[in-house]
Amino acid sequence: MVQSMTGYGKAVAEFSDKKITVEIRSLNSKSLDLNTRLPFLYKEKELEIRKLLSEKLQRGKVDFSINTESNAVNKAQQINPEIIKAYISEFKQIVPDASDAELLTIVMRLPDVMTFTCKEIEEDEWNQAVEMILKAIENLTQFRLDEGKVLEQEFIQRNNSILNLLEQVEPFEKERIETLKERFIKNLGELTTEYDQNRFEQELIYYLEKLDITEEKVRLKNHCEYFLQTLSGEEFSGKKLGFITQEIGREINTLGSKSNHSGMQKLVVQMKDELEKMKEQVLNIL
Repeated sequence: MVQSMTGYGKAVAEFSDKKITVEIRSLNSKSLDLNTRLPFLYKEKELEIRKLLSEKLQRGKVDFSINTESNAVNKAQQINPEIIKAYISEFKQIVPDASDAELLTIVMRLPDVMTFTCKEIEEDEWNQAVEMILKAIENLTQFRLDEGKVLEQEFIQRNNSILNLLEQVEPFEKERIETLKERFIKNLGELTTEYDQNRFEQELIYYLEKLDITEEKVRLKNHCEYFLQTLSGEEFSGKKLGFITQEIGREINTLGSKSNHSGMQKLVVQMKDELEKMKEQVLNIL
């Protein structure tokens, strides 16, 4: 089933005197690009968190955060008044007119304004946090699946549009051959010198064979059908779908170069437009 790389997942739980909030946001990326924001006590668990996210999320630019809010006085965390005063003093030298209240709002976000007496996270709290991480990942995955369903319908529509345009090529294909024959005969009729009729026919056949698009039509149809098979059959199909769209593009370009007919060229342009829109969305598929 198709998954988008764009998604959002959140999980919240109460533990002892804390409220733990886990949030995950993801966007498209060629590989897993993971950014984590963790409270002080969770820093020691960063490698475990990264490993868990890597196993579950596969690809995407992922922003992960854990936030803890104390429901009571947290003895493990205390204000460092000397650091706060020093920060405010330095800011006042830069912005003399700023009030202490305004500066305090900024200073409280800076490093070292809080001191921690607790060195390690409690095992029960960590187990609760892991459950919340897994729950947030589950919610993110569901978001991705929902987005994927929308993208899947768009892919099917645009893929079918290319196939429909390919069917419209056939009438122009026959017409252009007759037009080319008539043009060659007319030009030869204007010649004042003799020419070999058999040689002319051989050269005409050779030229028309070079313009034949039967193979390109068959390959283009096969690629489009393979795209739909991959879309419905593989869980993580983004990269493979990207390769298939490249092959579809090659066949469409060859059709355009061999067309020699304005009507066919217009159809080719429409095919390219549909394909470009498919390529843009393929970049967002997991």
